[in-house]
Amino acid sequence: MSSRSMSEQAFLVLTALAERPLHGYAIVQAVEAMSEGRVRLRVGTLYGVLDRLVADGFAERDREEVHQGRLRRYYRLTDSGIQALAAEVNRLTANVRAASSVLRATGFAPPQLGGL
Repeated sequence: MSSRSMSEQAFLVLTALAERPLHGYAIVQAVEAMSEGRVRLRVGTLYGVLDRLVADGFAERDREEVHQGRLRRYYRLTDSGIQALAAEVNRLTANVRAASSVLRATGFAPPQLGGL
């Protein structure tokens, strides 16, 4: 995994690509749906994230198609991308557990998160 921490955008893009290869606009839609509208990727941001994920070996181009006269470039996760996503899930889960424990100890009741 890369030495720099994973941004929320990169995490969500990797998550979107975990199911199947997607083209740019489909990634934007998946990220917006997954984040319940909190994260709306602009085209420049999306391709900046994808360029970094490709450079880190976490994603790669899958194929290109022409759709209604426009080129659609599809991306897919690599094995390293799956490992990086799993490592980030573990890191975030540990952080949520720690914060939830502190909140409970101080008398605040954090919302119940499935199995955390």
